[in-house]
Amino acid sequence: MRPLLALLAASLIAAPHASLAADARLQALFDSAWEADLRDSPTMADYLGDHRYAADWPDLSPAAFTARYARYTATLAQLKAIPRAGLSKADQLNYDLFAQDFQRRLDARPFKPWLYEAIRPRDGVQTSSELAELLPFATVADYEAWIARLTKMGTYIDQNIALLETAIREKRTQPRSIMERIPAQLAKQIPDSAEDSPFFEPFKHFPDSIGPEERARLIGEAGRAIDEQVIPAFRRFDAFFRDKYLPSSRASDGIWDTPDGLAFYANRAAFHTTTTLTPEEIHAIGLREVARIRAEMDAVIRQVGFKGSFEDFLTFLRTDPQFYYKTGDELFEAYAAMAKRIDPELVKFFGKLPRTPYGVRPIPMTSAPDTTTAYYQGPALDGTRAGYYYVNLYRPEVRPKYEMPVLTVHEAVPGHHLQIALAMEDKSLPLFRRNADFTAYVEGWALYSERLGEQMGLYDDPYAKFGQLTYDMWRAVRLVVDTGIHAKHWTRQQAIDYFKANAAKSEADIVNEIDRYIAWPGQALAYKIGQLRILDLRREAQAALGERFDIRAFHDAVLSTGPVPLDVLSSRVEAWIAAQKKAIASLP
Repeated sequence: MRPLLALLAASLIAAPHASLAADARLQALFDSAWEADLRDSPTMADYLGDHRYAADWPDLSPAAFTARYARYTATLAQLKAIPRAGLSKADQLNYDLFAQDFQRRLDARPFKPWLYEAIRPRDGVQTSSELAELLPFATVADYEAWIARLTKMGTYIDQNIALLETAIREKRTQPRSIMERIPAQLAKQIPDSAEDSPFFEPFKHFPDSIGPEERARLIGEAGRAIDEQVIPAFRRFDAFFRDKYLPSSRASDGIWDTPDGLAFYANRAAFHTTTTLTPEEIHAIGLREVARIRAEMDAVIRQVGFKGSFEDFLTFLRTDPQFYYKTGDELFEAYAAMAKRIDPELVKFFGKLPRTPYGVRPIPMTSAPDTTTAYYQGPALDGTRAGYYYVNLYRPEVRPKYEMPVLTVHEAVPGHHLQIALAMEDKSLPLFRRNADFTAYVEGWALYSERLGEQMGLYDDPYAKFGQLTYDMWRAVRLVVDTGIHAKHWTRQQAIDYFKANAAKSEADIVNEIDRYIAWPGQALAYKIGQLRILDLRREAQAALGERFDIRAFHDAVLSTGPVPLDVLSSRVEAWIAAQKKAIASLP
């Protein structure tokens, strides 16, 4: 964080005296709000590599939620007291995005999203042990902080139970169809001994700098905390979940069947897509994209000479052993090799690359059966932890080889890692912008990157190309099934059947995906909407600049904004196009 004196000094140099006070107040507000967000969410702080709150869990008490929203309201009031007109152009954009961030938080409050988010198959208290993956465990203090967290697990779980009791009373529960996954996850948190708990995992390995006596002490304290706090708390949660929450969870699948559910879904669609598109309009876009991609798929099927229907070809892809590795180790090695194959190609498409490296890791088995094929975990802000591409090794026989190039492009480079690491390294942006949650930009970029895989030569056989089309179809299908479930009263099975009929994803992946959309309304809409806008901007640039179009410069322009709403991205890139045209016109 930049101290106030440094801010004042910088402002004296960079801005007229008249705007000095406004600039300083704005930066101070950014810093104080950022610090408050980290205090409110110690786990988010850990994700970002800031471990000052590593001994704590988030406070989920009613008083904490009330205080949080009071702070959001007060923060907006403080912002409005700063004269926007006197700010630099860059700070006016920062001002607007900061206001939008806090207004979006307040706009969601009437729907109480925290009641739904308290428990989902992919995240929730039952996956808390996976937080250890983000922590350094390099010093005695690191281990002591984890032990302190373990001693507080009882309070944290009891707060989660209280949230879910409120959800039951207010009929804001998750659907029973996806909650039936949770008991198996909870069983992994209730072992016969502390040493078998996933929370004990950090104490099985110590750095050489920690001696035998300290190790023994830490192991003993961790074991007691797990035996006396963690396991009993999870037993309470398990009993509550089985006896009360699961029987009370709703029979329907869509968010429409909750208080103000359709309004909540419209709010989520706007939040994730950063557009004013209605669910009906998004559904129609999805249907058009499904038809377009299907035509390209049919062309590939003709190319390989397959005799049979589209459904027969999908069955062939899902069942033929040639498309699958036999072991998780083989699958992991292939993912790592694919990542290394892509890295040298990046300089052809980007003028600026991140300094922060990334690695490949397996998804922890505590959640692997219930999560997606892969995901990305960002680096620490201070560069002390690399980014990681997490891959699912559970049941390698359902993880097809032809998906690996496109998946790696999306989750690692030039997708999530390249974009997120560049944003985090951009010191010209305030911290809230370097970590902004504009899903359509972040996921739209990653899906756009999948198209770049073809130019990189990654889809060098028809099946790999079909894999890319499968992933494009997957995101088009999302527009249809997400809106279908949450706005059009589709059932879970209807959504699964539609997905299976249109994409070559394995049935295990399809079921996990549909359950994710059910649990997280609207998030899945962002990918295609963002990708389509970036593709439109690229076409605009190519049409305007002709032979002078530079793909590296275009990508640098898109990525230079950091995460922003799609309308802001459009205006920034269109300004770049205009500047390029002007520069070209001035050439002799």
